[in-house]
Amino acid sequence: MDRFQSAAWIRVKKELEQLYSNPPTGIKVQTKDDSLHELEAEITGPEDSPYEGGRFLLSIQLPSRYPLEPPQVRFMTPVYHPNIDSSGRICFDALNLPPKGAWRPCLNISSLLVSIRLLLVEANPEDALMADIAEEYRKNYSLFMKKAKESTRQYLIP
Repeated sequence: MDRFQSAAWIRVKKELEQLYSNPPTGIKVQTKDDSLHELEAEITGPEDSPYEGGRFLLSIQLPSRYPLEPPQVRFMTPVYHPNIDSSGRICFDALNLPPKGAWRPCLNISSLLVSIRLLLVEANPEDALMADIAEEYRKNYSLFMKKAKESTRQYLIP
């Protein structure tokens, strides 16, 4: 392991310690199989959103060049949302490198998960993965809300 990789994994360990001791509201993270490359997160649906009461599992893959490269994050629980597709991929600029994305090494796992949780409240239909849901969000918001609530109930995690 070179010095860069060693420093990167020290950072990951510190980030995880912080997440364990002082987790952001509605977010839990754990390592998968004691690997620092693979994490699992659980996000609770924000209050006053159609996802309230839901718990959503996410898979987080940290690249060997983290934090110079962003993690790969994917919802494992289905979510009815314009920026999340049926495979769980998330259209969110902080998950991509510039020039198309906004990832910067100063970001961390905690801030990224807080932002993803906020995305559940503040969808971006102009940069959607699911065009039909984005159209519904823009033109028939009450129908979108109804379907998002139904989907959240359908996929409740015990």
